[in-house]
Amino acid sequence: MSTTRKMFASLHPTYVPEIRRQSMGRLFGLCIQAARKNAGLSIEDAARLSGMALSEWMAIEEGAVPTELNQLRAMAETMQVNFDHMASWMLVFRDAWEL
Repeated sequence: MSTTRKMFASLHPTYVPEIRRQSMGRLFGLCIQAARKNAGLSIEDAARLSGMALSEWMAIEEGAVPTELNQLRAMAETMQVNFDHMASWMLVFRDAWEL
């Protein structure tokens, strides 16, 4: 006797873009976190040096994507990352900015 079971429930098609957006945002945040650590900065120092609230920086590392170009430039400068390099991350994870 054989039974067929679904291992995973099917997702409603409207959920897929949101899951993709969240996943790409999280990956972008992991890149930011790695760059910050590579620069030898604590999360508190990075936020302070970039002129951001600690909660803002933490949210970005957790997957919220910044919408202000000036904020991204300040983050790049703080971590001593070339802005063009950071912009390439944004292209790779562009689905994070789609609503």
